[in-house]
Parts: sequence; C-alpha cells; structure tokens
Amino acid sequence: MAFSRRSLLVTTGTALLGAATSSLAHAQSAATPATDSRFAPRVLGNPNAKIVVEEWFSLTCIHCAHFAENTFPQVKKNLIDTGKIRYVFRDFPTDQLATLAAMVARSLPTDRYEAFVLSLLASLDRWAYVRDSSPVDALKKMAAFAGMPGDTFDKTIADQSLMQFILNQQTDAQNKYHFDSTPTFRFNDKVQVSNDMSYDEFVKHLSDAS
Repeated sequence: MAFSRRSLLVTTGTALLGAATSSLAHAQSAATPATDSRFAPRVLGNPNAKIVVEEWFSLTCIHCAHFAENTFPQVKKNLIDTGKIRYVFRDFPTDQLATLAAMVARSLPTDRYEAFVLSLLASLDRWAYVRDSSPVDALKKMAAFAGMPGDTFDKTIADQSLMQFILNQQTDAQNKYHFDSTPTFRFNDKVQVSNDMSYDEFVKHLSDAS
C-alpha cells in the first residue's frame, strides 16, 4: 500500500493524539517501555537463528493481508517453526484505523498477538472496510472475540503513550530506511524489499541475506 510518507505521519499522529483524552493519558503515563509488555518486540522463532526477518506492516493494508494469507503460513511452518529464522513484526500503520488496531493488538496478551493480527488481516472486509457501520465499532467486536473487554478497548485506543510509541517507531523506521509502501521486509538488515511476495521469492531473499 503506497502512501505519502510525511503527510501520513503528521496527519495520523495529530488526529489520533487530539482524539485521546488527557485524563486517560495521565492515568497511563506511568507505563514505560521498561515495565509494560505492550512496548516489547513481537517476535517469533529461534532467538539464535542466523537470519532475522523484520516485516513492517499495516493492519489495513490489502497487500499485507495478501502476504499474511498466501505466504506467511509457509514461512511459519517451514522457516519459523523449524528454527531457521527469527521473525519480527514491526508496526507501520498507514492510516488512523491501522494505528488503533496496532494499539489493540499490542494490548492483548503476547501469546494472542500473532493470532489476532492474522485474524484482522484475514477479515479486512468485515472491520476495516465495512460500509454500513463504524470500523472502530467493528474493531471493538474483533477485540472482544480475542478476549478484550469493551472498557479495556476504550481505554486502549485513548492511550496516548502507546499511540506515541507506535508513531515514534514508525517515524524512526521511515527516517532510517525510507519506506514507500507496506509490507516492507528487511532480511538480516541487509536486503530490503517493499513488496508482497511469494514463498519462493521470500526464500530467495533469505539466500541473498545469508
């Protein structure tokens, strides 16, 4: 999903931060990356694997959804579960709704993160692109299915500290790697690919990075 980098980061951050209430932000300001699991990396696979693959993705991106549905299952089975690679999920929301979804995903127990993310990407038409109802309300229902109470959801999407963390991570990655679309992959911090890809293409990039 292509986007205008600067306009996205500025518009998304300003609009979302303005929507959050100051009281909730103050109440949750004590949470820091050092003590709050929501700020921890979301990683799968062997921590000692020789190859690390990072995926920057947006939870409303149709290309990210295509990769998640068609390629990631093979990557998980053949490469992650066998200990050949370490896989790191990186938030790179391309719109306001994707930012809220990333916040919700990070606020679930870490063992539910992968399943929830894959569920969101597999059902974009039922929450992100619904026409007759609110996408945020639909996201709230998805979160409820994953075990998040409604009041927790409301507090989560109003949490400025978590929101700012995600936006800061996004800005840092953009400044460092100059992304122009999602999904973007980096293989061993050597090879960068901004493209949905087949499993065979994925494996080829692993070879190039090893």
